[in-house]
Amino acid sequence: MLNQLVEYAKKNISGSEPGFTTRTVRWLAEISAVGQFVNIVPLGEDKKGEQTSKCPAMDNMNAGGRAHFLVETLQTVALLCKPNEEESKIACSRGKHSFFAEMVQQAATETQLLQPLANFLADGEQLDILRDRLAKEKAKPTDWLRWRIAGVDPMQHPPVLDWWRIWRDSDFRGKSKAENKPKRGKKVAELAEGVVSGEMVCFLSGENLVPLSTQPKITGLSGVGGLGMGDVMAGFDKAAFCSFGLEQASNAAMGEKSAREYVDALNHLIKNHSRKLANALVVHWYKDSLVDKEDDDLLPFLFEPPGLAEASARQRAKLLLSSISSGKRSDLANNRYYAMTVSGASGRVMVRDWMEGSFEELATRIEGWFADLEIVARGGDRPAPNPKFMAVCGALVRDLKDFPAPTATTLWRVALSGLPIPLPLIAQALSRFRTDLIDDKPFNHARMGLIKAYFIRKGGNHNMTAYLNKEHPEPAYQCGRLLAMLASLQRAALGDVGAGVVQRYYVAASQTPGLILGRLIANAKNHLNKLEGGLAFWYEGQIAAIMSQIEDRIPATLNLEKQSLFALGYYQQIAANRAGKNNDTNETSKGDN
Repeated sequence: MLNQLVEYAKKNISGSEPGFTTRTVRWLAEISAVGQFVNIVPLGEDKKGEQTSKCPAMDNMNAGGRAHFLVETLQTVALLCKPNEEESKIACSRGKHSFFAEMVQQAATETQLLQPLANFLADGEQLDILRDRLAKEKAKPTDWLRWRIAGVDPMQHPPVLDWWRIWRDSDFRGKSKAENKPKRGKKVAELAEGVVSGEMVCFLSGENLVPLSTQPKITGLSGVGGLGMGDVMAGFDKAAFCSFGLEQASNAAMGEKSAREYVDALNHLIKNHSRKLANALVVHWYKDSLVDKEDDDLLPFLFEPPGLAEASARQRAKLLLSSISSGKRSDLANNRYYAMTVSGASGRVMVRDWMEGSFEELATRIEGWFADLEIVARGGDRPAPNPKFMAVCGALVRDLKDFPAPTATTLWRVALSGLPIPLPLIAQALSRFRTDLIDDKPFNHARMGLIKAYFIRKGGNHNMTAYLNKEHPEPAYQCGRLLAMLASLQRAALGDVGAGVVQRYYVAASQTPGLILGRLIANAKNHLNKLEGGLAFWYEGQIAAIMSQIEDRIPATLNLEKQSLFALGYYQQIAANRAGKNNDTNETSKGDN
């Protein structure tokens, strides 16, 4: 997994280098050649900021009192704090500001470009002007800021970056030497010779090197349980997580170059190629870049499938499969996809799932997913639109905010791997179906498609079709059809009677049809007598046709699977009735609008 992220960084992120990172910078401060404030410019169109590469990144920020070089938060650079901020936090910000200003002053002795910035930071009045202007712009203390000095961006000035590389290398080497010194009380003799000397084999590159004691942080997970300051992928802060006397990230030894690459890759993917999945994010990429990044990338179709007016996601997958089979798209035939589901958990990155496979396999799975979910629309005259993945998730709960991330991850794996749908998910779908039916809510297409897909993916011949199957061999399915027809008959005979057959009897009929349906059939004679001859004859023929399919096999009870078939038969019969309204049939009872 981490090796694939490193490969992604090498192919897609130019300039990934230890000591640098990409940040979302919100403000650009302009100062003159003599260190006077000129202007403050907001960056980014969405008020979140602009992606800025090659930002110097300080190591060991947890040590306290340290600050990043050149690009930092407003709280550190300008001492912009929240109203009524705690004095301890203000004092901490002052310490970081002093460190920031001292580093700029040191760099200014080597490159004259930074001397105006050093003068600016040493001038309290100029800092007050900057802080007041930021307050008027309603800037946040946590926003990041970079500089333009006399019209020049210092981060594009090679001598400035070279100074930072030299300073960081000296700081890193001194820190590493101290941290890798064996501690008294450890069984040093039992440690590998490389560990004692401070060198270990890098988990990613295989090189002998001094490993990082703490690795760079993954950002962008604050909306899914992560921390605003970032989360670590590999961290060992508890003794129970450590082995062989190793400290912190040495337990998953990586050199700074490899660690920087995988962190940059994941940060880039979270920013540019991620989708929220309940309380987690799904990031995905491909081994080789796609020729047509919009039309060839099928994974986003699961979240936002094209509408009926456009080529559907299923059709697009079929077209790509055909192109691969015919040899027209050899680039896709040799390509692979990678998908990772991540979230934050107490400062750590939690990898909830990892999937990879060939592009051809991906196209096959997506085509199969939408084919299995295909269901007639509630109007009965066309198929329902391809459902978004989150719509399928939402079909299982009252409120999508309550949808648990582990369940979302399970369903995601089901979609991409062609796995059977777990029965507990169908139990949830069936419960929501009954509730909506009684509450007189419209049928949920994604829910009905998921119930149908369950039987297809279970294996065997379950006679699943998107439209009504009058010849379905299962009595449970036919019993559902029968209840739908009896409800329609009641409405045709009596009109809107409030709580009708569905509201009063659906739950009982779907669980114990042998006990309920016989009574409803007996009462149907009274309803037939209230209709005109032609319509009464039509209903009588429809009920008789369904009964001929059931014969004498009305089940006494139905288990969960059979209740799902009952629901599917009920829904598809209602859709068929609606499609045939011009045959003088009426819509069924309340709950199917």
